[in-house]
Amino acid sequence: MKRVELLAPAGDLEKLKYAIIYGADAVYIGGQVFGLRAAAKNFSFEDMKEGITFAHERGKKVFLVLNIIPHNEDIHYLEKYIEEIKDLGLDAVILSDPGTFMFVKQYAPDLEVHLSTQANNTNFMSANFWHNQGVKRVILARELSFDEISEIRAKTPPALELESFIHGAMCISYSGRCLMSNYMAGRDANRGACAQPCRWEYNLVEKTRPGEYFPVEETEDGTFFFNSKDLCMIEQIPDLIRSGLDSLKIEGRMKTIYYVASIVRAYRKAIDEFYKDPEGYVYDPKWYEELQKVSHREFTNGFYNQKPTNEDQLYTTSSYIRTYDFIGVVQSYDIKTGIATIEQRNHFRKGDKIEIIGPDYYYSEHVIEDMYDANDNLIEVAPHAKMTVKLPLGQPVKPFYMLRMVARD
Repeated sequence: MKRVELLAPAGDLEKLKYAIIYGADAVYIGGQVFGLRAAAKNFSFEDMKEGITFAHERGKKVFLVLNIIPHNEDIHYLEKYIEEIKDLGLDAVILSDPGTFMFVKQYAPDLEVHLSTQANNTNFMSANFWHNQGVKRVILARELSFDEISEIRAKTPPALELESFIHGAMCISYSGRCLMSNYMAGRDANRGACAQPCRWEYNLVEKTRPGEYFPVEETEDGTFFFNSKDLCMIEQIPDLIRSGLDSLKIEGRMKTIYYVASIVRAYRKAIDEFYKDPEGYVYDPKWYEELQKVSHREFTNGFYNQKPTNEDQLYTTSSYIRTYDFIGVVQSYDIKTGIATIEQRNHFRKGDKIEIIGPDYYYSEHVIEDMYDANDNLIEVAPHAKMTVKLPLGQPVKPFYMLRMVARD
């Protein structure tokens, strides 16, 4: 059985490394232009080179997004940009615009092309059209069911790969093609600058009474007309694989390294368990529990099983649920002393009960009894971002391991 690819977001070089260490088969990244996450740190050309080398040394792939819907002014920079990226060693570029596709084919004909979900790929005829143009992979629209995906797989060539989102934020607009942000905030969502007005709170105005705002009483907390729950398909890994998908994609180039690593780790475990024994596969609820320890909204299955209903919208708040704080990353471990050197990422102190997670196990608990600064002075608290902290731990740890703790009230 051909193994499905687990594809993770990487908003910067650090996230790329954590995604791969925690189990991604491939990552998708954005350069500093032409990607749909303008607010992410994104990658310089030097970062791309380092990230591609890091991935390839571990047998993993790197895809670059070029999936904005460009205007004329964008096109003027495209030829030079493609010339600069074509020899970096990228495994594919992801795009949505036919003009961008033409540029890539003209100036970098050897680059593999994946068609973005922004292109609204909802049927087998569209998928076949793009395959005939030279597209290697079609990223399907989020608005498809398992039955529709299976039919597309059955009516397209095996050489055409199919990819679909399985986890992360959902856009209220069709396959992400939204005009609300442009209209309300002057920020073009289709060129990477979405202000997420779908998450804002709204009131109702009657036509003949301008200036009078009437609350629509969904809850006492506010009114959120367009606010979707987050997609989560961890419970349906067998269905995803058997539908014929070649790649399972996680959303989140704007998210933290803790988010990326934790989500990838849970799906990696579920996928690997399936391939060990497809017929005897048993879903483990602890995978879902791990996903809930990461900042998230309530979860939905999106369109996979049925068209969404009012149960798939969030009417109470646009805020995230955060039950755990990500507090640090392991930089090194001295096996003789049992002391780990930690880079602080959030406030913690002596006496806190923490959890240690890594790519190869779920977590262990530890109470901080002693802690030291970079100069080996005893300290009571680690209050400064990215300060070096030394912690005696009861077990060996490795670089890239993470520390978390239950969020304080």
